[in-house]
Amino acid sequence: MKYLLDTHCFLWWFTEPERLSANTSAVIRNQKNQIYLSAASSWEISIKHRLGKLPLPIAPFEYVISRMNSCDFAHLPINHQHALLAGSLPLHHHDPFDRMLIAQAVFEKMTLITVDSKIQLYDVDILS
Repeated sequence: MKYLLDTHCFLWWFTEPERLSANTSAVIRNQKNQIYLSAASSWEISIKHRLGKLPLPIAPFEYVISRMNSCDFAHLPINHQHALLAGSLPLHHHDPFDRMLIAQAVFEKMTLITVDSKIQLYDVDILS
């Protein structure tokens, strides 16, 4: 199966894995599953780090790429279809990064790994 990590779940996987459910951890560890990280999450991490809201041990570029490579997480770029779908979603959630992740998960037929309760208001498959 294909899964898309929400930004906080990606970060928790490396810093606070106990915050993820046992089922979620098992899904991420299962080599039969393809785990993706969106370019939107990299963008969000970079912005939050620059604003001083997200301390990291190394620069975001090195941090994200090295962790993705260590776990064999796949890259998910943002395309025009994702952007247009994100813009057309109901305004249940105002965070543009989360809206992009929702749109990507829907468009790419992925399950979104998140604990964000607002995302449950959308017609998207979720694993929490």
